[in-house]
Amino acid sequence: MPRVAGILGNAVKSRPYPMSSAMPPSVAAPLPALTRRGVVVLLLAFTAIWFSNLDYRRLVHPDEGRYAEIPREMAASGDWITPRLNGIKYFEKPALQYWITAAAYSIFGVHHWTARAWPALSGFLGVLFVGYVGFRLGGPLLGLYSAAVLGGCAWYVLNAHILTLDAGVTFWMSVGLGSLFIAQRDDATPGEERGWMLAAWAALAPAVLSKGLIGGVLPGAALVIYTLLQRDWSLWRRLHLIGGLLLFLAIAAPWFVAVSLRNGEFFDFFFIHEHFARFLTNEARREGAWWYFIPIFLAGILPWLTVFLWTVCRMWTDAPAGRNGFSWQRFALVWSAFIFVFFSASGSKLPSYILPMFPALALTLGWQLTVLPQSTLARLTLPLVAIMGVIALIALLAYATLASRFADARQPLEPLLEYGAWLKTACVVAFAGGVLGLVYLRSGKRTAAVLSVSLTALLAAMLVLTGHDTLAESGSTGPIVSRIVADHGPLRADVPFYTVRMYDQTLPYYLGRTVTQVEHDDELAMGIASEPDKAIATEAEWLRRWSAAEQAYAIMRPDEYKQLQHAGVPMRELARDPRRVIVSRQ
Repeated sequence: MPRVAGILGNAVKSRPYPMSSAMPPSVAAPLPALTRRGVVVLLLAFTAIWFSNLDYRRLVHPDEGRYAEIPREMAASGDWITPRLNGIKYFEKPALQYWITAAAYSIFGVHHWTARAWPALSGFLGVLFVGYVGFRLGGPLLGLYSAAVLGGCAWYVLNAHILTLDAGVTFWMSVGLGSLFIAQRDDATPGEERGWMLAAWAALAPAVLSKGLIGGVLPGAALVIYTLLQRDWSLWRRLHLIGGLLLFLAIAAPWFVAVSLRNGEFFDFFFIHEHFARFLTNEARREGAWWYFIPIFLAGILPWLTVFLWTVCRMWTDAPAGRNGFSWQRFALVWSAFIFVFFSASGSKLPSYILPMFPALALTLGWQLTVLPQSTLARLTLPLVAIMGVIALIALLAYATLASRFADARQPLEPLLEYGAWLKTACVVAFAGGVLGLVYLRSGKRTAAVLSVSLTALLAAMLVLTGHDTLAESGSTGPIVSRIVADHGPLRADVPFYTVRMYDQTLPYYLGRTVTQVEHDDELAMGIASEPDKAIATEAEWLRRWSAAEQAYAIMRPDEYKQLQHAGVPMRELARDPRRVIVSRQ
């Protein structure tokens, strides 16, 4: 903490940029000093807001349930080689995040916060690391502004607090990118260059272990494209390829070897199906238009959108190069652009896929925040404040009308209205932060403006996330299971629990046990094919077992329950919500 406070404290006592051949001087006015105590308070406030709601929200289907349950089963079974979901082999992703979460479960217990701990922690560390990289590249002010940009970036904040694998892989890729940048500095000694390049190679190994080959392919492709565009062939001589590749393989390869030896079907499914088929075809049923990621990016980079749009061209044209010919600003742009184009061209699209763009852009935006004239920053802030004001006004006056248009039998209106209070507050906070930033800029207080916009954007995003728990009954089995336990006592663990022609990813987590899927393979088709005895292929076979059982439980959709009830199937309803009914045999 003292080291971080010292770095950030120095940031606001210096001119916006140190004079060097690799960095142009800033045209901004001198900034007021910030005490070390103020920096500590700022960092503590950021930390408190960042980790504030990890345990508050119920897990949401499908991703949060899936990535909470796999490590729960790993910790319970003691098998840390073969990932299993609902007791069935699951090879869609590597095991690193499962290991980290399983370790958290083993040490601290199975909780919402331990399930979400790694994405939140990796996102938090990513902000600090980007700040450190900025400090090493351009001085303490670049470090402060780069960290502020990333820490208040809407899409980065939201994805770091949702339980998926994207925050983790983004962190490791960012460590690799930042280590490359530090290694290629003009003032890097031969020892520093070697050490940081080996750190870059080492970071790509856990990136691959987090989400597969993209952890190495995307950085490698960005490197090739950058050197082709810049004709910077000398960079390859400074990558320490042999030692780096050996280190990378030493870290990444053992698990892939071990899981392949234990499971003969792993290699074909993971490397062929989950990589080439997923990205070259629409087999995963996650296709989207070529412009799919454009609105996601434009909204996700808020509140820095106007700064990005105004400066994106000059980020390239004005980017200085060091004496060795390397330009980290241009590399960051190539990195971001390739990730965006790669996933836009892919046959499989999910909103979180472009997350690794944002740390790289945070560095370039941090640079622009230091060199843009203060009057220009004020003009760029004004339209965002105006737009946010309009959005806040619409939310305050017309939210109920808009919410009624989205309500239906599966999503009742009342929870949407309750969520509205959180969304309205978030809009007001974001608007107030923009106004405060504009006031600070008009007063010549650039750092105060950047920090106020960043912190209020973070707070607004956290309000949006926290309030989403009001919709938990639609997206999670947590409420319905809790209601059954409160009304009927704990469900017996010694009798079967069937999930009939559906599978909610959150159910095994909240039951603390696996269930038996009936006529529903979905993403577990490969695992069920290799272990068919762990599922029931037809509803007719389930009905035979159900009728013969003394006691059992089942979950199904309301329409399925109605059909079975009319058919005279013996069932006792325990609880229901708009999307599910849970019954017992007796």
